[in-house]
Amino acid sequence: MKQAYRAIADKAEYVHEEKRSTFTALLHPVRSREEAMATLQAIRLNRPGASHYCWAYVLGDALQPQAAAFNDDGEPSGTAGRPMLNVLMHREAGDCFAVVVRFFGGVKLGAGGLVRAYGAAVSGALDQARWYSVEPLATVRIATAFANEQKVRHFLQVQGADHVQAAYGERVEITARVAEQQCEAMAEALAHLTSGQAKMVVDS
Repeated sequence: MKQAYRAIADKAEYVHEEKRSTFTALLHPVRSREEAMATLQAIRLNRPGASHYCWAYVLGDALQPQAAAFNDDGEPSGTAGRPMLNVLMHREAGDCFAVVVRFFGGVKLGAGGLVRAYGAAVSGALDQARWYSVEPLATVRIATAFANEQKVRHFLQVQGADHVQAAYGERVEITARVAEQQCEAMAEALAHLTSGQAKMVVDS
């Protein structure tokens, strides 16, 4: 069974200054690369004229990511995106997209200075962020008689199920997304609720 993981709950921002350069870290909750890239485009439009728009993201659990990527956007290789990603993973920031908007202040920082500045900006933004726990979801299929449909639907609503859909044949089959850790208890409760008529299967 997958474990719950930490993720940021909403946007966060932090400005780090280093030798007249400003490094503004912007954090956004994201669930896909497409969402991250759309967010990057919006940031470029809303904050024009910066020297660099470096970024990194982690999708899913930061300890076992579904995907992770970074980009230095013209900074020397390994001095921006990689340190930003390292901070996200070290701080266990799941489903998180970080962009650091740099305005150059006229003084070169060197490779070590850049690594520290980009890392510090993201770390500072994470300090400002609100966090929550993401519970892994599972898809369940519940087959039952038509007479039990409304009873089962109400039960799923009480359990906080999402994406509830029904297919009709000789019986009704209801699919839903529920917290993975609830599945065993839900199967028992459904059997009791319907006198054993509803059969629940968890899709792998």
